[in-house]
Amino acid sequence: MRPTYRILPLLAWAYLSFASQPSHAQQQEAAALTVEITKPAKRQWPETVPASGWLKPWHEAIIASEISGLRITEVLVDVGSIVTKGEPLVQLTQETALADLRKQEAAVETAKADLAQAKTNAERARKVQGSGALSDEKVAEYLIAEQTAAASLKSAQAELESQEIKVDQTTITAVDDGLITSRSAQLGAVVSSGTELFRLVRQQRIEWQAEVSARFVPRIKQGLAATIFGPAGQRVEGSVRLVGPTVSTNTGRVITYVALPTGDHPPEGLYVTGQIELETTTAVAVPETALVFRDGINYIFTVGDDRRVKRVRVETGRRNGGEVEVLSDIDRSANIVVSGGAFLSDNALVRIAGEAQ
Repeated sequence: MRPTYRILPLLAWAYLSFASQPSHAQQQEAAALTVEITKPAKRQWPETVPASGWLKPWHEAIIASEISGLRITEVLVDVGSIVTKGEPLVQLTQETALADLRKQEAAVETAKADLAQAKTNAERARKVQGSGALSDEKVAEYLIAEQTAAASLKSAQAELESQEIKVDQTTITAVDDGLITSRSAQLGAVVSSGTELFRLVRQQRIEWQAEVSARFVPRIKQGLAATIFGPAGQRVEGSVRLVGPTVSTNTGRVITYVALPTGDHPPEGLYVTGQIELETTTAVAVPETALVFRDGINYIFTVGDDRRVKRVRVETGRRNGGEVEVLSDIDRSANIVVSGGAFLSDNALVRIAGEAQ
């Protein structure tokens, strides 16, 4: 019979070898999700204010007739026409105005002749004044007639200028460069003074009248950059022109007027959203794909040295270029799971991509 002291060490070695092998459950856990990791990044991002509002003309000009009772003989532009200052838009009938002009020109010539005669008589009266050839009353009469004739000429010349203005007013012109946005002028219509014929967007400038929360007003200044998002994903850059002086009692919001580049914007009348950049500040950012949204709360997963993940609740802020700002206090050296967090649970064991298995 062999001694038992040789068998015992063999049994102990076999037991320890078996105990050191991973169990089936451990093998399954080791084959968990393979993830990519990254660290929170420090970024310099502008702080932005969300805003929304209407696209409206910077300034509108109403073009109307300044004289009454004349008929429209030509309409030279239509809605959508781009015009320059002084360009003819409507032609009114000129016959009556030209006849009055010729009549007044004749009146001026008559006044000039009357003044010439009055001056001759007055000059003679001055020469014989005091000689007894003419009475003092007659001399005074000639001198007064000269003054009256001079005043009559000035009056006639002023009336002539008025008639010339009326002739000019029979051609209605653009008051500024711009875009015609409405037209009510109709061929053959008899116009009245002050009746609107066209509406013009001055210099084709459209602005964004953006409503922002009143709490941001002290930080919004003239010249700050702004961005609007058009209906087709179009981004248009502008700048703050003016901050409204009053706060709406209904909404608690202030209108900020944002100047947009000429011709590079959605059409007037659209309601659009966008943002105004306040200032550049430091942000701690992680990829947007790292966020896991559960039960109305945002989480990220961090990976420890033991390759186990930990779910961390975070508060988020600005978003930019596929990254999101983390407002919560997180470890800047932490390893963040880039994607796939929706398939992880707290304390799960993971494999890190790129590492040897």
